[in-house]
Amino acid sequence: MAFQLSPGVNVSEIDLTTIVPSVSTSIGGIAGNLNWGPVNEIVTVSDEVQLVDRFGKPDNTNYEYWFSAANFLAYSNNLKVVRAANTTSTLNATANNAGVLIENDDDYINNHEGASNSSYGPFAAKFPGDLGNSLRISICPNTQAFSSNLSSTDSVTANAATAGDTTINVTGDPSSNLKAGDFVSFNGGTSYTRVSSVNATAIVVSSGIPSALSGGETVLRKWQYADNFGVAPGTSDYVSDKGGSVDETHIIVVDEDGKFSGTANTILEKYGFVSKASDAVNNDGSSNYYKTVINSKSKYVRWMTHQPGGTNWGNTALSTAFTGINTPFYASLSAGADGVIGTAEIITGYSYFADPDAVDVSLLISGPGNATIAADLISKVDSRKDALVFLSPLKTDVVDNAGSESTNIISYRDSLSSSSYTVMDSGYKYQYDKYNDVYRWNPLNGDIAGVCARTDLERDPWFSPGGLNRGIIKNSIKLSWSPTKAERDNLYVKGINPVVTFPGEGTILFGDKTLLSKPSVFDRINVRRLFIVLEKTIARAARSTMFEFNDQFTRASFINLVEPYLRDVQGRRGITDFRVVCDESNNTAEVVDRNEFIGDIYIKPARSVNFVQLNFVAVRTGVVFDEIVGRFQ
Repeated sequence: MAFQLSPGVNVSEIDLTTIVPSVSTSIGGIAGNLNWGPVNEIVTVSDEVQLVDRFGKPDNTNYEYWFSAANFLAYSNNLKVVRAANTTSTLNATANNAGVLIENDDDYINNHEGASNSSYGPFAAKFPGDLGNSLRISICPNTQAFSSNLSSTDSVTANAATAGDTTINVTGDPSSNLKAGDFVSFNGGTSYTRVSSVNATAIVVSSGIPSALSGGETVLRKWQYADNFGVAPGTSDYVSDKGGSVDETHIIVVDEDGKFSGTANTILEKYGFVSKASDAVNNDGSSNYYKTVINSKSKYVRWMTHQPGGTNWGNTALSTAFTGINTPFYASLSAGADGVIGTAEIITGYSYFADPDAVDVSLLISGPGNATIAADLISKVDSRKDALVFLSPLKTDVVDNAGSESTNIISYRDSLSSSSYTVMDSGYKYQYDKYNDVYRWNPLNGDIAGVCARTDLERDPWFSPGGLNRGIIKNSIKLSWSPTKAERDNLYVKGINPVVTFPGEGTILFGDKTLLSKPSVFDRINVRRLFIVLEKTIARAARSTMFEFNDQFTRASFINLVEPYLRDVQGRRGITDFRVVCDESNNTAEVVDRNEFIGDIYIKPARSVNFVQLNFVAVRTGVVFDEIVGRFQ
């Protein structure tokens, strides 16, 4: 405490309430080939509905990655997802038939938001991929664009036509105030039909006119989506108060091809009465500037530039009469591309999970079998030392490979390195894909990671995830291969955990080994996860000793911090005994002089039962049990 130079009372507060914190053990992680969402960025999803919302539905290319993620979420509610992408061929669709790669929000802000984007048109798909080509965008910038009488504005009248005609010749030139996509009426607004194309002398409509025209009829036009808003855009109160005018605009986002909604031309988003003024706000103080509204709220598009002709759009409201554009803007986004996603791109995606200080993840899901990706993931978890990776064999090893499954799986396992941070299962399961109405073979590693997460929620990480109590696999119609007892023996010796189907009992994870080759307590999932939890929690708690003195008080504080936590773990059946040593015996003078601090923690882990021996001994009626018990071990 500070020395006082004159009489007084100095109050100091010393916090000795440090505890061992809880740490996460159930957070899953996966990188994969997905068809929507940000790329090269970690996104957390909590359920399958959110997975669809953020990353789209599965397709014939990516279903193994997609269902590995979805299967994990069937057991848990915390999955970090990275969408992998080929940055040379993956593109966002745009309004001007020129694809551009915008990886995620940070990429947009840093490289696109303030750039000259006139070559891409007013909008781009929010995320890369072919899915963005399904989007159609339209802007209605003012009252005349909303609806107008072409007979008044352009002296346009209809020529004589027969009921059912789709080409209507006209007197006057409608091309300056009429666009393909608008609706026109030749009978005073009783019925409208959509314009397919227009030139200086004729209007082509998408369906035949309902009744004959005698010539000279008035031509009314309206924005294609006018009925979705009802009222034309005008001047907002905010801009009017600032002396400006004509700032409001309507914007609509449509699923033209039905790839998002399943139904073509479904309206996805509507933004009514948004402003062209960059400083415009709503009554609640939130921004009403159309660029800000689109970028902050839209799930489908990003703003790129102002509508052609909007020369002063984006100015502040003060005394600004915003440029009038008398026709709507229509654009079907195009040039979006998924790109070719290969092994290198998937490995890049998983690199976002490499740093344990930056990303908290416990259960890495590998998706479809791939030896190169598997080797990379094993290297990552061996380096992190606080997470497990879950692997499945190659699909060709276990699907339609009758009689050779065991041999091929073992061969694949032998190509991988030994690791106590790796868990491998024995196959694939058959499950229904409701999004495409087909059945799929999907790897089991998402389920095995999910079973571990479910074990955490129901018991603790140091309980074995295998067996009838905690190892039940969900959503499995059948297995690609259910190994026999002899085949399970061969797999288990190699550290491969069999997944089997027992009649009347379901599909079950029937093992709890890691891929560690040498005989060790760490060849069991529950022991490895126990030590991950202990090391992670105690290491985090030990940070409170940093920059303190290495003396008896600090050592005693450390022991008093750790021992109650270990007693709690012991009470929850994680360990059978422990000892914490932190004194002069391990903190010698040399250790102290090096500014180091050492705590030795000895653990006797609890072991899971893998082998059950039941001895049934028949004896004569007159035998005393005490005389024979224990003689048949």
